[in-house]
Amino acid sequence: MAKTPVTPDAQPSIESSDETAARLGLTNNAGKGQPTPTRKKQEAANKRPLVPEDRKLAAKQARAKSTAARDVARAGMAAGVDKYLPLRERGPQKRYARDYVDARFNVGELMIPIMFLVILLTTVPGIDVYAIFALWAFFILAVIDCVALGFILTKKIEAKFGKEKAERIRWYAAMRALQLRPMRLPKPQVKRRQYPV
Repeated sequence: MAKTPVTPDAQPSIESSDETAARLGLTNNAGKGQPTPTRKKQEAANKRPLVPEDRKLAAKQARAKSTAARDVARAGMAAGVDKYLPLRERGPQKRYARDYVDARFNVGELMIPIMFLVILLTTVPGIDVYAIFALWAFFILAVIDCVALGFILTKKIEAKFGKEKAERIRWYAAMRALQLRPMRLPKPQVKRRQYPV
């Protein structure tokens, strides 16, 4: 207990019961001064309206609250926080697969730019046929890359987490590998060539 300095002319710090009653706004009458309210009256006093009095303000507050919750969920999903991810994205195996895909260069990342380029080239007569053949060759190369990625990633996940944990990883990794890196969700958490261990 801390010691307080003693001053000879100080007022006593203990207040009387009358002073306490006066400070709290209580009367010093004998008994409570009023009858005990019935249960019905107590329940009626505790009831809140189902529809608020100011409905516009309540709707505005509800919108602001849901917007804030959505912003938190969107940021959590982009950051790869398990709580905010869809079920198909959760788990350490999926995180490992995402990190592995994001660490390597995938041929499929160039799929959208190549397809856009081919669409432009098909408007030029004489080049359009070669552009279509180039697109098919690129598509076959991307499929081969995805298949190789699936085999490599399955072996790594089996070694790290066990054989039963490596199910459905190939398709998940292939779909992520075919997306442009900036468009991936959750956002990449590793740099290029920063493979998970």
